[in-house]
Amino acid sequence: MSIPVNTAPVVKVRFAPSPTGYLHIGGARTALFNWMYARAQGGKFVLRIEDTDQERSRPEYEKEILDSMEWLGLIWDEFYKQSERFDLYREYAEKLVAEGKALRDGNAVLMSVAKGRDIKFDDQIRGLIVFNTDDIKDQVLMKSDGSPAYSFSCVVDDALMNITHVIRGEDHISNTPKQILMYEALGFKVPKFAHLPLIMGTDGARLSKRFGAVAVTDYRGEGFLAEGLVNYLMLLGWAPSGDQEIISLKNAVAKFSIKKINKTAAQFNMEKLKWVNAQYLKQTSTVNLVELLVPILKQEGLLTEGVDRIWLGKAVDLFKTRLNTLRDFIDRAGFLFDEQFRLADDVRVEHLKKNMFSEFELLASRLNSLDMFDIASTEKVFRDVVAELGVQSAELVHPIRVALTNSSVGPGLFETMVMLGKDKTVARLRSAFLTPA
Repeated sequence: MSIPVNTAPVVKVRFAPSPTGYLHIGGARTALFNWMYARAQGGKFVLRIEDTDQERSRPEYEKEILDSMEWLGLIWDEFYKQSERFDLYREYAEKLVAEGKALRDGNAVLMSVAKGRDIKFDDQIRGLIVFNTDDIKDQVLMKSDGSPAYSFSCVVDDALMNITHVIRGEDHISNTPKQILMYEALGFKVPKFAHLPLIMGTDGARLSKRFGAVAVTDYRGEGFLAEGLVNYLMLLGWAPSGDQEIISLKNAVAKFSIKKINKTAAQFNMEKLKWVNAQYLKQTSTVNLVELLVPILKQEGLLTEGVDRIWLGKAVDLFKTRLNTLRDFIDRAGFLFDEQFRLADDVRVEHLKKNMFSEFELLASRLNSLDMFDIASTEKVFRDVVAELGVQSAELVHPIRVALTNSSVGPGLFETMVMLGKDKTVARLRSAFLTPA
């Protein structure tokens, strides 16, 4: 008995960015959904750099796109650059000219579009979409400068690369009927199309830099984790079953269906992104967070080459549950690294009373006499001073924290003292009431 052979075509998708700018959030979301669909279907994911615009394409943009894709974990199976394929586009344009399906216009090649015909396609997300060729003008295939037109190079490449599904933003819907006409003229099989909803800002307008349409590199620099950003991006138009919002890329792939992508525009919400990222920061081991933070702290001049990773790990543990991004650590824990610490004048005026000088000096003196400077000993000294002064501990906790950190909020007072160490704690208490010279 013969064994049945599966002749169904392998699912193959592509992400095709142009290196005329950095990879932005909308492009990253498109890449993610293509990658997830390929992996969910056991298919292939192609990365194609569409660098036909020789004047605007830049190698630094291409490098940033590749670096960002790798950082996000969206590794490709095949890689192409359109600038290396110009001969192919010319060959197929000449073929259409020879067959009478296109004509020359100087150095350009155009394909005429017959009027009065409906072009229909079943969008995998939106259902049936119909265009009439009365609304489609004749199409440029090759420009006069010898470069291919966008739609033509896409069609040739998608066909020759055996792309089965074209998944892209809804702003490309109007390109689809033009490209279908080109597939037909060339005798190529038409792939299936799926057009993703746009990403809007919280104001309901199309996403702009004000609401997050910046490069993936910017989010990385701001201290977002790749896992957190990917998790949030997949929620912009798709969601796993139930109310689940935090899901790994691996688990999301197992649940992913292109049919479940929403038709309506997704709304980018920075606060939601920070919340998602915070969940991943909490799940990340302290050791790994330290390694992620060291280059950021060095970049900000807060660390020298000699890094005490044990001490830094303890600092991370103090703030780990309070962070939305890695850079939040600098905002919250920066006081630990400041060798030139000085209490801000406005903070002193708002939170410290002049008559507290003697209380601060007494506490500083007692702390300075400690041989063991740990949480238990510092707390005992504080409690003894409070009892001796006959005041409520709450009256001193707040101003002391401010004097040590320049902030009215933070981790436990005694944990803060221990992280600073005895010398810095005593020095900051004694200088709290000094005004700059």
